[in-house]
Amino acid sequence: MGDRLSLYQPGLSSPVSHRMFEPRQCREPLLEWYQRSRRELPWRGTSDPWHILLSEVMLQQTRVVAVVPYYLRFIERFPTPQALADSPEQELLALWSGLGYYARARNLRRAAQSIVQLGAFPESFEQIKELAGVGDYTAAAVASIAFGLPHAVLDGNVVRVLSRLTAECGDARSSSVRAKLKQIADEMLDLDRPGDFNQALMELGATICLPRQPQCLLCPLQDHCAGRAQGTQGELPVKPNKREPIKLALELLLVEKDGRVLMRQRGEHEPQLAGFWELPESRLIPGARRMARLGEFRHSITRNDYSVEVWQAELMRAPKGFRWITLEQLLELPLATTARKALSLAGRPVADGVG
Repeated sequence: MGDRLSLYQPGLSSPVSHRMFEPRQCREPLLEWYQRSRRELPWRGTSDPWHILLSEVMLQQTRVVAVVPYYLRFIERFPTPQALADSPEQELLALWSGLGYYARARNLRRAAQSIVQLGAFPESFEQIKELAGVGDYTAAAVASIAFGLPHAVLDGNVVRVLSRLTAECGDARSSSVRAKLKQIADEMLDLDRPGDFNQALMELGATICLPRQPQCLLCPLQDHCAGRAQGTQGELPVKPNKREPIKLALELLLVEKDGRVLMRQRGEHEPQLAGFWELPESRLIPGARRMARLGEFRHSITRNDYSVEVWQAELMRAPKGFRWITLEQLLELPLATTARKALSLAGRPVADGVG
């Protein structure tokens, strides 16, 4: 690929001859903007690859404001791969509880065990990618930030920024468009400061080039953006055929006896939340007698949008598969997010977490 890429207006097959996107010209203004405007986040300023890996895994599909308190607790408890590799899974899940996408936590622990077996954190993109739960994006982020290796990242924020800069009118979820954008990211990458450049591009997408109402007047790349020149920035990236969420109703029961709460632990055959503790659904204990409605909340998991009602109920004996849990134990166990929300709604103590 050469220095200059012709841009195409959506719906047209001929290039826009009067405006050209030059990837390498974006480097200096983007890095200058990042240097003066970047957010102060606890994982910035470190080159410790373990801490960087931890932050990148936590940030997958999770907002920064939610990640910060978890990250700080994690590096205090698990400052090294050895510390996590030696820990019991239940402690890991309890500390992760509320952050969601729990396969990330289990993969992180497997990655820590692999690093311990290797004797040191792997220092190449290919070796980092072999760690459990690590794909191209995470490997590129760790390799560039921790080791200064020239690997461009392509996450959702970067896809949005590049789609607007180039006025890309193809489906941003297609492999062909993502390959095209990855090629552009590779060419844009500042080889002298790959870690800073990757973080700058992601930061631009997170704070300025927003999904809705992009702040174009504050953008350091506004003069390089074909989407803005064409007035199509708000329509990009293109993601056709977005599926509507599935709306579901769920009823949870808070059954208490002698200062204990009735709960069940999900088994290994329930992989989505295996090992986590949850309140019983009313359909699972038909013998329970509902007493009072405590309230309701909404909860989303992937495409499922739940409306959850919480009822106080009574039951003489715990049915098979359920246990009575003390209020003190609630502070130590990994709780499903629905259980955390329901218990908080009822004013019962739970460990700190993000609902």
